[in-house]
Amino acid sequence: MTDLGLVVWPPAPIRTERLVLRASEARDRAAVVELNASPEVNAYLGGPRPRAELERTVPEVPGQHRGWFVVELDGAMIGTIQLKPHAPSNHRLEAGETELGYLFLPEAWGRGYATEACTGALDWFAGALPGEPVVLYTQTANAGSMRLAAKLGFTELERFEAWGAEQWFGVRSPVTLFG
Repeated sequence: MTDLGLVVWPPAPIRTERLVLRASEARDRAAVVELNASPEVNAYLGGPRPRAELERTVPEVPGQHRGWFVVELDGAMIGTIQLKPHAPSNHRLEAGETELGYLFLPEAWGRGYATEACTGALDWFAGALPGEPVVLYTQTANAGSMRLAAKLGFTELERFEAWGAEQWFGVRSPVTLFG
């Protein structure tokens, strides 16, 4: 990943019209367990993890690493955004070193929260590391994620087969003005 080590972490909370993106706290643990145990959330991510395993393994304060944001609505966690190292298996690293990931609880779906939160995180990233592209993977069968990628301005670079399904890989490059 482009070196977030040079960026103050965690940043001040990022406020959007309806949401707050912030560092994780102990009060977020139950929602993190729910995100990872949810069959709906993990339908395109290899399936849910067993709740008992998550209760044993999720730390008291989950997600304590650079690039991991809690998405909060009215004081409650509704999802997470991650700007994480892009670990490709081949030439895909040339597209960018940072990958966008996101998970939202099903009750938050369909209200524009993912678009708002991802836009806030991507805008923060562009300010912290100007000129750095961000990549995104999703299954083509995940219609919601495909729509989100388009709304966020990601451009398709390729499709490929992996994990028994067609995958979509795109990049969001910073806008360069020539003058």
